[in-house]
Amino acid sequence: MQAQSITGRVLTHPGRRPALRGATVAIAEDRIAAIDSRAGATGDDLLIMPALADAHDHGRGLRTIAFVQDQPLELWLPLLGREPLVDPYHRAAVAFGHLARSGVAAINHCHNPQRLASLVEEAEGVARAARDVGVRVAFAVPMRDRNYLALGDQAPLAAALGQADFKALGERIVRIGIDEQLAWVDQIAAFEHPLFHVQYGPVAPQWCSDMLLERIAAASAATRRRIHMHLFETQRQRQWADAHYPDGLIQRLDEIGLLSERLTVAHGVWLRRDECELLAARGVTVSVNTSSNLRLGSGVAPVRAFEAARLSWAIGLDGMAFDDDADALREMRLAWCQQRGAGLEPALRRGELCDAMFINGRRTVTPVPGGAIEPGLAADLMLIDYARMAQDMLDGDADELELVLNRGRKKYVRDLIVAGRRIVADGKLRSIDLAAAEAELLAQARRAWPGTQAADGLRHRHRHALARFYACGCHRS
Repeated sequence: MQAQSITGRVLTHPGRRPALRGATVAIAEDRIAAIDSRAGATGDDLLIMPALADAHDHGRGLRTIAFVQDQPLELWLPLLGREPLVDPYHRAAVAFGHLARSGVAAINHCHNPQRLASLVEEAEGVARAARDVGVRVAFAVPMRDRNYLALGDQAPLAAALGQADFKALGERIVRIGIDEQLAWVDQIAAFEHPLFHVQYGPVAPQWCSDMLLERIAAASAATRRRIHMHLFETQRQRQWADAHYPDGLIQRLDEIGLLSERLTVAHGVWLRRDECELLAARGVTVSVNTSSNLRLGSGVAPVRAFEAARLSWAIGLDGMAFDDDADALREMRLAWCQQRGAGLEPALRRGELCDAMFINGRRTVTPVPGGAIEPGLAADLMLIDYARMAQDMLDGDADELELVLNRGRKKYVRDLIVAGRRIVADGKLRSIDLAAAEAELLAQARRAWPGTQAADGLRHRHRHALARFYACGCHRS
């Protein structure tokens, strides 16, 4: 890999330091070698920033709206089974390619298996996609062992469905023992490479027994592998937890050793202040997924409580960007607008937002230091066409970060460099043919679609029964 240099406006620490103008960033191999900020250099039409991180995603190349409409999470999940069966490599490569086009270099991939029996083979496809696209990926191995059809007592659901449908749904469940699920991690770790790392992925406390979570906590402590888990995404999950853990679910997770600096929890919408303080004391990171929470009606993450408790938080797209376009810069702006409050002084400051987007999320994905532009850090850089983004600005001395927060979008990302390799250039993904991969993925999906629809009747009856189940509060029993 040849040495290279880039000149422009350089935000070395977004939100913490002003841009260096007319500065040159030198790259040697996969690291930043030097920053020369001597006055007089040209090239201010380019804005150089650290690459973005997506702290929680699912790597579905086919966007969910293609096969299931947005609705409350508990009613949405049964219909996810309508996703057509496609090649796992193309599924992941298309998703990663669109995120790379958005300036994302590091992705926390919470894998949703298409066929649980083929999980290891699917993981191999994801590992190849990470290498070919050229992005850093953490693969959370999905694990669960309870509440397959609804949260809580299944009897009311059986009554709402009827015994025939309840039995048919039960026969579709694939139950895997805890030992085998833990063994998946070691098997998938065989595919690790410099851009691909494996994590434990308990899906969420409501879907994992205490025994499974305890075993995962012990394995993580022994191996130092990270853990990635959903937590309190919806009010119904909060209500289930309060009913089934009267002494507190978060306290219970702490007792079994799950809370540590190795844990990332996604959503955290319904966390209380005291729970935020305990998570902060244990070094946990929360991924805030603003677009997903809006689209699925889950609520607004209490980021001000996170900040007050000094709880580390990051930003994830969850595969559900607001305009369905994997635009990470817009996701950052959406979080900024939603969380800064209505007062004369913002409840959220720019430095806190940027730490979440550039530093905290990255730490949940890769051990390779980055998130800022300093000699010795990884050469993971996002290059923005500043001249195009600022073409109507009257003040030539405008604040570069303020402009990014107000109008930064995927379309302004010119280049993305990951580990010193330029995988996006002039607005186009160069590492793979994204258009061809997307066309192949869609062709596969269309061929598989008729077979997928065969079970639609049962899925929709399950969804309607769940609506009655949760409406009557059965999840609290």
